[in-house]
Amino acid sequence: MKRLLLLALPLLLAGCPKPADETAAPVPAETPVATSSTPAPPAAPIDASTLLPQYHWRLMQATDANGQRIDALFARADKPLQLDFRDGRLSVGNTCNRMGGSYTLAGDTLTVGRMVSTMMACTDSTLMALDQEAGKRLEGPLTLAATQDGVTQLTLTTTQGDKLMFGGDPTAQTRYGGPGERVFLEVAADTRPCSHPLIPDKQCLQVREIEYDDKGIKTGTPGEFQHFHDSIEGYTHEPGVRNVLRVDRYTVKNPPADGSARAYVLDMVVESESVKR
Repeated sequence: MKRLLLLALPLLLAGCPKPADETAAPVPAETPVATSSTPAPPAAPIDASTLLPQYHWRLMQATDANGQRIDALFARADKPLQLDFRDGRLSVGNTCNRMGGSYTLAGDTLTVGRMVSTMMACTDSTLMALDQEAGKRLEGPLTLAATQDGVTQLTLTTTQGDKLMFGGDPTAQTRYGGPGERVFLEVAADTRPCSHPLIPDKQCLQVREIEYDDKGIKTGTPGEFQHFHDSIEGYTHEPGVRNVLRVDRYTVKNPPADGSARAYVLDMVVESESVKR
């Protein structure tokens, strides 16, 4: 921010006593006040290695070397292409298949290793094209530029001149100020009525916590299903489907009077089963 610094220079008047019959010396005209401006200090450099993992990066704009919009990258208007950087790996979401690869940073160069993906076939040809176009533009060296001037943005430029601009949405760990606790929740197929003073006829998920050992085998005996009054960010329940969810559980600092002191964020669906009624 620029600040205007006004330097006021006081007028110094000096004189000696004059004889009574001598005309007083004229007062010199006021000298114009000099002004100067102090340039804004240079913006602190952004540490991309710290910034990238703090946000979900969602595609906002994409143009080729001729400035034309790359329509193939916007096949899902409601779910834009998303990048997540964590533990040296890049994950690409909202495509037909889950995609990812290792990455390294050196100055303003982001280098993404060979991308791998699941092999699910999508009936929508535009989604299959989305996978191909995203993978083609994200592999290899990319010039990186990031800004945090009110809006957090990331721009990646390919060696062919394509520019991909992403908006940053803080991750749950960033929003809640630290890592969450990893837990597994089994969600029953059907909800049940549960009392709520402000929501008549409220239905609650039926949830119980389960445990796995380091080999991925269930251990212990899970308890009874209980009313789950909270919500699970990223999870939409489908009636008649039982799920086991891997979630991160966070402590909410200074929750509102009518809010929960815990927040749950879906990491992945571990099991899914349709239950006959």
